[in-house]
Amino acid sequence: MTLTQEGRRLVNDDPEMVLHAAHSSDLPDVHCMGLYAVLGDHDFITILEAPDNEAAARFSLELGVKVGVEIQTVPAIPVSRLDHKMEWPPTSQDLPSPSEPEDSET
Repeated sequence: MTLTQEGRRLVNDDPEMVLHAAHSSDLPDVHCMGLYAVLGDHDFITILEAPDNEAAARFSLELGVKVGVEIQTVPAIPVSRLDHKMEWPPTSQDLPSPSEPEDSET
């Protein structure tokens, strides 16, 4: 999340506003698992538990309106849910096969 100009003003007036807004969602199936202030391109990172991307988008829209933030949503999948083992370095069967050379006209 990145604060807009209005969001910066609101947070300056009430520093806990983002925390309260994230934990007071009207969406019963979306839970804020953590809220972190970060340095860099974004001001905050919120970790959610939501049943699907649509529910996460509704939460993001609600939070953006309440606090004045621009949201970038990044869905995440726990590594333990991946269907195959991840190996490093990748084996030759994990790499994409090179495309067949095209016949050139002579």
